[in-house]
Amino acid sequence: MSTWDEPLRKGPLGGRTAKALADKLDLHTLGDLLRYYPRRYDRRGELTDLALLREGEDVTVQAKVLDARRRTIPARQGRRRMDMMEATVTDGTGRLHLTFFNRGSHHQNTLVPGRLAMFSGRVSTFKGRRQLDHPEYVLLDDEGLEGEAARAYANELIPVYPAVKGLDSATIARSVGVALDYAVDIPDPLPPELRDRKGLLGVHRALVQIHRPAEWAEVGTARRRLKWDEAFVLQLALAQRRQQAEELPARPRPGTDGGILDAFDAQLPFTLTEGQEEVGARLAERLNATHPMHCLLQGDVGAGKTLVALRAMLRVVDSGGQAVMLAPTEVLAQQHHRSISAMLGALGRAGQIDGADTATRVALLTGSMNTAARREALLEAASGQAGIVVGTHALLQEHVSFADLGLVVVDEQHRFGVEQRDALREKATDGRPHVLVMTATPIPRTVAMTVYGDLDVVALTQLPRGRAPISTHVVPAHEKPHFLTRAWERVREEVGQGRQAFVVCPRIGDGPGGEAGDEVEAPPGDAPPGARPPLAVLDVLARLREGPLADVRVEALHGRMAPDDKEAVMRRLTSGQTDVVVSTTVIEVGVDVPNATVMAIMDADRFGISQLHQLRGRVGRGQLPGLCLLVTEAEEGSPARERLAAVASTTDGFELSRADLEMRREGDVLGDAQSGARSSLRMLTLVKDEELIGEAREEATRLVAEDPGLTGHRPLADALAALLPEERAEYLDKT
Repeated sequence: MSTWDEPLRKGPLGGRTAKALADKLDLHTLGDLLRYYPRRYDRRGELTDLALLREGEDVTVQAKVLDARRRTIPARQGRRRMDMMEATVTDGTGRLHLTFFNRGSHHQNTLVPGRLAMFSGRVSTFKGRRQLDHPEYVLLDDEGLEGEAARAYANELIPVYPAVKGLDSATIARSVGVALDYAVDIPDPLPPELRDRKGLLGVHRALVQIHRPAEWAEVGTARRRLKWDEAFVLQLALAQRRQQAEELPARPRPGTDGGILDAFDAQLPFTLTEGQEEVGARLAERLNATHPMHCLLQGDVGAGKTLVALRAMLRVVDSGGQAVMLAPTEVLAQQHHRSISAMLGALGRAGQIDGADTATRVALLTGSMNTAARREALLEAASGQAGIVVGTHALLQEHVSFADLGLVVVDEQHRFGVEQRDALREKATDGRPHVLVMTATPIPRTVAMTVYGDLDVVALTQLPRGRAPISTHVVPAHEKPHFLTRAWERVREEVGQGRQAFVVCPRIGDGPGGEAGDEVEAPPGDAPPGARPPLAVLDVLARLREGPLADVRVEALHGRMAPDDKEAVMRRLTSGQTDVVVSTTVIEVGVDVPNATVMAIMDADRFGISQLHQLRGRVGRGQLPGLCLLVTEAEEGSPARERLAAVASTTDGFELSRADLEMRREGDVLGDAQSGARSSLRMLTLVKDEELIGEAREEATRLVAEDPGLTGHRPLADALAALLPEERAEYLDKT
């Protein structure tokens, strides 16, 4: 019996072909080759009389060879010598010329005068003669093909495979054909009852129809079956991890009546939104469980995720434990420390004169702190005096310990490697801590079911009452320079009314090679070759100070600045001592300046949709309306301008997340590769197959509940092992 993991070099292909497939396409096993699907399908074209041929048409003709001859085209500057074969064919209504390059002897031995054949290709003209260049052809007997047989040949679907230099589509097709004939007994990973219930083809039948379709309908039914393979096996991996997580021990954190959480809620100057109350109740339920909560909290910009996370942390503190908030940058960690301390007030100043009776402490730990401050923070964490510890990667170091770590909150979780998150989780002393990961990048449902399918996903979709609207406009600086002039006038107008602004640039500017900014996303379709470098903070700062914002207080903020200097800039901005901050994306998340009303994003086309949405969320955070200006030199109608238009059209992050997914490739959903990488999903698309993915999730959950180890489904277990090798299983375990 053939197997999916059977090496090609030991199977039906010759060693030379197997080596070429491995070296050029990374195809090593029988399964790799069978799942290397056609990119598209061509038809040979309508069967046509030679007298009726028109230039540019794809045609199939049945004709007899009149003559064939070879000649050599001499080498010229920049071109090697070429071997060429020419032939003339006729069907009695007219004549057609054929040209073949470099395999002339092969074709001359085959296409001898008098031979009848079917020729397929695109009609072109050269020196007034109609011709086919490199046509496909099938030799016929003297009677030829007539009627239905001729039409069937002309209309046959021809698979076209993604090819590389030295390995063309035809060679790949021949290799796949050999593999198909060899693999007639290959195991079917889907259980028979599932196939019957969903009306799916057997796997070999589906592979035959995708690689050798007789008609378009066969392609459709094959695609549906092969999409099920990918969706179901992926959802099995996630279902197993959800079940395994539920079996791990964790200490319940039920909170207590009359504790710090109740006191905090009582002093809030506003009412929680319905969404915040609902999500808070769900988190409370999971924190009270005997297995670790593993939850993803997603929400649009400004939805109040930090408040929801703080209430969960206070519940853990009320239960006698500690909570940690891990932030990706020092600016964001400091911002969280300031905002949490401000929200808690006296409840966060335990041991101080003005501290409340039920208070705790909020400690900050970053890598750049001086020795004394660092020592104090480490002591407060280790002793349990600090119920809440906010920090950066410095929290992950071995000498950082906690008295009773009960909850880990990871902000902007996509910025951390799985090893880093795992290192913090291992610092719990009694079972595993509960984990809450947050993202301000809304996630489409299909992505939540795949990339985050082993997490319990909760979403905040409701913005707090009174949040001001944000208007967004594209500023085509190259096409309409006066638009940019007006943009700086708008900044000056806002500053003149006592408000503040951000100007964001992709680069810092004065490092070797003009170092990039802190976290610039690589969007689909980067700038064309030869385009100028992205605008830099230090360059734009100098231009603004000397030009349109000469009498405005403008400062820089970027990742290469000393932490104390960054903190000082943010303090001056928050207190109103600075009018405009020119920054990299270091201000993308967490920065909360309610008085900031304008953001100008320079070279906005260098950023992706989600990052533009995050940046825009730094303005309009108070009672005043916000304005976001997307400054670009990208051409009208380009993919970059389409992205900017999408951002300008809506402030709904969930709508934008779907548009973002439609404009990018999914990437490898099982590993840490980013978009554009070779994907585990060859047939399934997260945008179009939401319903199918949902069905697969339900079926996988049911099967894992009945047979957690898949002991009764050996082919399915093998398929899961192939999709999820050891390093990817480890990745999901840590995520």
